[in-house]
Amino acid sequence: MNHLTREQFKALSFLAQAKSENTVATVADNIGMSLADTDALLKELAELGYLADLFAVTEAGYEALEPYRARRVIFLAAGLGSRLRPATLNVPKPLVRVHGKPIICSAIEAALAKGIEEIYIVRGYLGGAFDQLKQMYPQIHLIDNTVYTQTNNVSSAMQVRHLFQHAYVMEADLLINNPDVFRKYNYTSNCVGVPVKKTTDWCVISENGVAKRLVQGGENCHHLYSIYYWNEEDGAKLPADLEDMYSTPEGKQNFWDIAPMNIYNSHYHIEISECTFEDITEIDTYHELSLIDPDYAITPQGIVR
Repeated sequence: MNHLTREQFKALSFLAQAKSENTVATVADNIGMSLADTDALLKELAELGYLADLFAVTEAGYEALEPYRARRVIFLAAGLGSRLRPATLNVPKPLVRVHGKPIICSAIEAALAKGIEEIYIVRGYLGGAFDQLKQMYPQIHLIDNTVYTQTNNVSSAMQVRHLFQHAYVMEADLLINNPDVFRKYNYTSNCVGVPVKKTTDWCVISENGVAKRLVQGGENCHHLYSIYYWNEEDGAKLPADLEDMYSTPEGKQNFWDIAPMNIYNSHYHIEISECTFEDITEIDTYHELSLIDPDYAITPQGIVR
């Protein structure tokens, strides 16, 4: 699928999203190349018809980027959110309000800011509550998972497995603080993670920036946020691999990403998209929620909210 070299892609995608005038130096700083090599690269892209005047992306340039464009974001949002009780007694975890806004809205708005217009939410627990989001975001598609209490989240992935091409697939309970976690254009499939020396959480073991397996606890790895991007080629492989894993009793109890990350990892090329712990906030417990939003503070008299 990759018709652009990685260097061509970096330069062209940067210029396609540039918010100010550019010079050879600004492009060089962004793509990590020398001034001389960047100047030669820009001239090469101009000769291909992808740039005009070295910095203006042409219609042909946008067409060349089209295979790399993220088209949709899929939220797996069917879970009970039991660790966040009592906040989730009457509302699903993605709709718990943090500073007045449902958690999931931070990710929806970050995706929309990158021009990702198709939004799918797989719902289960208190699923009707998600209807309110359609008033805020009319482009949302709601999909029901009726067996969410009998399986792990692989059953949610199964509901949308044929939509994984050009798609971000993620948990719906991540508070996105930095919209740049999402990219309008992606050269390869990738997963979002923070480099760490040691962790007891779920993490990705990689080689030369390519994910090799998902483990719970590791050293010199990447703390995993459950945000994945799947390109056209890898997204087309996922349905069969998910179906194969889901066909067994033990497979139904797996997290969905065990299929591409562990069982069938050799089928995919998944790179690491690095971020920081400041970019994304995971809220796993009510205590963590209370530390982030004082409306949920716990006092000797009980919960404030």
